[in-house]
Amino acid sequence: MASSTASRANFKNYILVTLAYWGFTLTDGALRMLVLLYFNKIGYTPLQIAFLFLFYEVFGVVTNFLGGWIGSQLGLKVTLYTGIGLQIFSLVMLSFLNPSWVQWFAVLYVMVAQAFSGIAKDLTKMSSKSAIRLVVPQEAQSSLFKWVAVLTGSKNALKGVGFFIGSALLAAVGFINSLWIMAGGLSLIMFTGLMLPRGMGKIKKKIKFSQLFSKSQEINVLSAARFFLFGSRDVWFVVGLPVFLRSVLGWSFYQVGGFLACWVIGYGIIQSSAPALIQRFGSGRPPQAKTIQFWTFALTAVPAAIALALQFGMPANIAIVGGLMIFGVVFAFNSAVHSYLVLAFTDDDKVALNVGFYYMANSGGRLVGTVLSGLVYQLFGLVGCLWTSMFFVLAAAVVTLKLPNPQPSKAIAWKAGDGE
Repeated sequence: MASSTASRANFKNYILVTLAYWGFTLTDGALRMLVLLYFNKIGYTPLQIAFLFLFYEVFGVVTNFLGGWIGSQLGLKVTLYTGIGLQIFSLVMLSFLNPSWVQWFAVLYVMVAQAFSGIAKDLTKMSSKSAIRLVVPQEAQSSLFKWVAVLTGSKNALKGVGFFIGSALLAAVGFINSLWIMAGGLSLIMFTGLMLPRGMGKIKKKIKFSQLFSKSQEINVLSAARFFLFGSRDVWFVVGLPVFLRSVLGWSFYQVGGFLACWVIGYGIIQSSAPALIQRFGSGRPPQAKTIQFWTFALTAVPAAIALALQFGMPANIAIVGGLMIFGVVFAFNSAVHSYLVLAFTDDDKVALNVGFYYMANSGGRLVGTVLSGLVYQLFGLVGCLWTSMFFVLAAAVVTLKLPNPQPSKAIAWKAGDGE
């Protein structure tokens, strides 16, 4: 009876965390597209646009480094809803942007607002992913893979919806009104926090500063692979691709936002389906080290193939649309297996610390990818971004060769009925 009650409570907490993460994700995707398309419209260069997101990624790295420690000391509920509150603040701050300001001040203002958004994004992501680890026993590896994939895949699908919402709002009501609409909607999500236990993910013992650096070889290796994997995506996806579609191919706001939205939604659906597909076509066991090695090496060929297609004169619309579909499928499998492995390699009492460290590497890859996306596109165009992406994926693939297979050991440390 007690076990059944705990299971229901765990499921309720999973739903609440997922709803909060979904609400945040919609605004995060919409804000990304709003800023990118708005500043491209008023004449900013690709490199200038990339710098608008610089603090977003820089502070994401810092947040993931410290966020795991904060979550372990104060509880994941605190970090989750602090993230949502900071996103509301960022949206309101951006709404006071004045087009008459001199460019350098406007850029700095947006960078600072984006810094708050970057902190918000990584607090909510770290908290949500860590919380899932605490409602699934470590020995239940297949269930853990499935639940993580559902959360991550649905998040990416909703981020795609957010891309379209941001583009549509920009075209329909303008930049400022869009920000206020999103801030109002996200404020409603804060009420879900009233139903979550305060002590979720909190540990009683003090954590030394030196413990913020992962001591696990598996987590360190996986984090290095994650750095290169997400750098490989953002080096062409963040700035180069949307600017190319808008400026070179002449697509409208709706077309750019709609296409990227459909891509991210499809990517999220594939990611959610990854456990069933891997089980059906693989060995039937949860992912092992060779699983991520296979998918990462497979991804290496995709950006190279798209770059060669463009260099040999294939119509850009066909090469990019077709290539992106393949890239999305293979990347989704990579991301799903990564998100599972970081939790499979983690003990319960270190979940917030290890997940924070891991996503610090994720943010570092996004930071480098974002800056290079603007810089490489401005110097060498979209083809240059794609070749850079290929080298990043290759580096990620080589790193994964050092991964062992996960070994489940402990049951969960936190139960729904424990304390606050």
